[in-house]
Amino acid sequence: MIVLERDKDFILIKQHDHAALSGQMVREWKQNFLLRSKLREEADWAAAQHDRAWIPLDDEPRWNEEEGRPYSFIDYPLEEKLAAYQRGIEEVAGQSLYAGMLCSMHYQSFLSEDSENPVIRQFVQEEKERQEDLFASMEMDVPKDIYDLHFKRLQFCDDLSLYVCMNQPGTSKEQEVSWFKDGFRQAFDFAPEGMIAHWVDDKQVSVDPFPFENPFDAQVPYKLVRKSSIDRLGFTEAYKQAETDQRLITFIPAE
Repeated sequence: MIVLERDKDFILIKQHDHAALSGQMVREWKQNFLLRSKLREEADWAAAQHDRAWIPLDDEPRWNEEEGRPYSFIDYPLEEKLAAYQRGIEEVAGQSLYAGMLCSMHYQSFLSEDSENPVIRQFVQEEKERQEDLFASMEMDVPKDIYDLHFKRLQFCDDLSLYVCMNQPGTSKEQEVSWFKDGFRQAFDFAPEGMIAHWVDDKQVSVDPFPFENPFDAQVPYKLVRKSSIDRLGFTEAYKQAETDQRLITFIPAE
């Protein structure tokens, strides 16, 4: 769950809904940056499905008593989160070996094999082995530069979608979440210095350089859960009763 806390409420966005926006972004990617192919279709699908691990967790979101707020994808209990990651990767790999490999690479990239936590070290080792097995099982030999490009594109679209979901619409650059304030970490041939996004207003987000074929509209479902409702009903019931609304965004080139 993506959790945005405000004075009187929480904005809650399911991870799989945020991933659906990532999937829309990769489909909008400029043709001359990456030609369409069967492999690209699988890479596009991986971007849209990369957070399906969170579907059962976000169907029953939990309250973090210590922090006095809902658990987010950042602070969710580690062992349960990693077990969900592996279930999600298995589900994706069951439909596409290549997409499963990309999703495994994505989740593994969050963690270090040098961690002092043995649970993390085991997860990283198991996912490295999974990636080798999936790559060996594929009927085609994918060049390293191609799957590196597909992987970077998945991670960029994940980050840009998080940028949209983790910031309040219309947020000034100075007030943005620190993760993306100075731009995105991924560099491409057309953007050797990386890309940066800005909220132009409460509906439009500019991206520079612009990686998409054309400006496009998108929407992300969310629930607004009032703190007064949580106090009165408890978090679980307040979340169930909250109505689903849509965050509307238009992605445009920078002027």
